[in-house]
Amino acid sequence: MARKQHHEEHENHERWLVSYADFITLLFAFFVVMYSVSRVDNKRLAQTAASIRWAMHFAGTGGVGAPPIFEGPPSEGGCSSNIGSSPQQGPPTGQAIENLRKKLERRLKPMLLERTRMQSVMIDTDGRRLTIRLSAARFFVAGSSALVPDALPVLDAVAEELADLKRAIRVEGHTDETANVGGRYRTNWELSSARAANVTAYLEEAHHIEPRYLSAVGFGSTRPLVPNDTPENREMNRRVAFVVEVGAGDPLGVAAP
Repeated sequence: MARKQHHEEHENHERWLVSYADFITLLFAFFVVMYSVSRVDNKRLAQTAASIRWAMHFAGTGGVGAPPIFEGPPSEGGCSSNIGSSPQQGPPTGQAIENLRKKLERRLKPMLLERTRMQSVMIDTDGRRLTIRLSAARFFVAGSSALVPDALPVLDAVAEELADLKRAIRVEGHTDETANVGGRYRTNWELSSARAANVTAYLEEAHHIEPRYLSAVGFGSTRPLVPNDTPENREMNRRVAFVVEVGAGDPLGVAAP
């Protein structure tokens, strides 16, 4: 019986090609990644770096009775102080606020010729904030949120100037420490809130200011301007204030008066 012959298997000398092909594929992927990384958008990179630095070391302004405002790099997001704002050319924010103050004073001057009326409207600026204070004794019925008809022309003039800004307007109601006894409103909280709400509703209904720009808040007697130690000071503390705040670099588009 013939024996079967065993043939030795030939060694495959081309197995190295598999490892070589894997190596070439990985090397190709490596160079593709390196090429894509080398094409960096320097502008975007600088914005990202600035955003990170600001987020790690930011410092804001604001405090009691004022919303926080943080000066930082521009972003595509929105915040309460940028409602309705859009990029435009104009004077710096501080100068634009000052221009708006002068424009309001010039607009109101013919209506406030009497000394007593001059004291009923006060306009202040503080950096990026404009505050217009209206004396409650001149604009409201005592102990009520009803507006005095004779004061409406002044309120209309203020509202028309603020409406053109298309910026957020906060209406604040304030009282003195005198207890509100026997009236429609049980507390100063209710009275100050009702006055602020009434003025806000007037801005919307009479001057068609969009509601998204408006807000109303009542502070009662918690934010006095001066000590409540004299009748004159208590009258000064009873007020309604319009507050307009803008972000850093917002030019407002207000030309010099």
